[in-house]
Amino acid sequence: MDMARIAGTWMALPLLLALSGVSGWGQSPSGPLPPKPGAEVQQPPKDAQARVKVRVSLVNTPVTVRNGRGEMVHNLEARDFQVTDNGVAQQISHFDLGGDPISMVILLETSSRIEPLLPQVRKTGILFTQTVMGPTGEGAVVGFNDSVDKLQDFTANGDLIENTIAHLGEGTSGSKLYDAMAVGVEMLSGRPQATADKPGRRRVLMILSEATDGGSEAKLGEVLRQAQLANVTIYSVGLSTTRAELQAKPKDTRPKITPPGTFPLPPQPGVPQTPTSEENRYGNIDLMAAAVWAVQHIHDQVKDNALEVAAAATGGAHLSTFKDRSIEKAIDEIGGELHSQYTVSYTPAGSDAAGYHEIKVHVVRNDAKNLKVRARPGYFLTAPEG
Repeated sequence: MDMARIAGTWMALPLLLALSGVSGWGQSPSGPLPPKPGAEVQQPPKDAQARVKVRVSLVNTPVTVRNGRGEMVHNLEARDFQVTDNGVAQQISHFDLGGDPISMVILLETSSRIEPLLPQVRKTGILFTQTVMGPTGEGAVVGFNDSVDKLQDFTANGDLIENTIAHLGEGTSGSKLYDAMAVGVEMLSGRPQATADKPGRRRVLMILSEATDGGSEAKLGEVLRQAQLANVTIYSVGLSTTRAELQAKPKDTRPKITPPGTFPLPPQPGVPQTPTSEENRYGNIDLMAAAVWAVQHIHDQVKDNALEVAAAATGGAHLSTFKDRSIEKAIDEIGGELHSQYTVSYTPAGSDAAGYHEIKVHVVRNDAKNLKVRARPGYFLTAPEG
């Protein structure tokens, strides 16, 4: 099979894997064949989703539990959780605390807009391999700007990943974020998942990027629908264009005089935000509601907060780096959470109806009212053809 055909099936692959059932993971492919480093990834046909019948055989959700002080809670057992799917109680088939090995795709923006931040990004390889992947993990690296490039296929060799990140090159000014996310989900969909009697891997998509997309064929809601069905958890570290501007070499320090009676125009799309607007733009948004809306309305655009919405839709987290948090600290925080969170899996019982399936996870211990539980909100099933 040639590479064009493989790349062209990126949308169908996660769903076809879901159709195969949990018993088929032992024979599942190990992932798509990689193109040569730097080779552009071809885009999928727009009607790929419409050709696939959908049925979910395994639902996996990461569950993060914190106490009132924001500390991770590590002493819960499977019996302490209650999981419902569209209101129907589910039987937990696999339960783990931070131990399942990780399969991770690292998406790195290489746009010229963040060029001042690239030296910092190039130093993050060892954090990904040591703090996030850990000794049993594996990782792959994808870079994106106006193109999406597979730079390193899955490997457990930390040196290869670190070397790939250390030699990131600056790209064009574009940022095909959603297309890159789609490629990452497709790559992760071939990694084996845990069942009741077989170990597997947690599928994690790690993104270092601005929260903007330019020129992608894929829609965010479309990608998130596939990520949910493929049990991919999305974590993101937001790169600040404001910080990039502040760290850039000064270009023209001469004062600019505004003629009397004129006022500055509001920033245009793609223009770096000012510190004030970037700090306050996430003030009053219900991320869970936005995530559900995006998955239900895949052909409508999500205009703001794309990384936050993606994380909320899959049970992950988004960490901004604009204020006091550095890129390194954000990656370290994500690694700490991944190795201290619960993995809960179940085979859906009670309903396979088309439409949105709401997942609710509750802790049923006496002290549950003092605990904050974060999990993915659900997944979407399309109606079968015919």
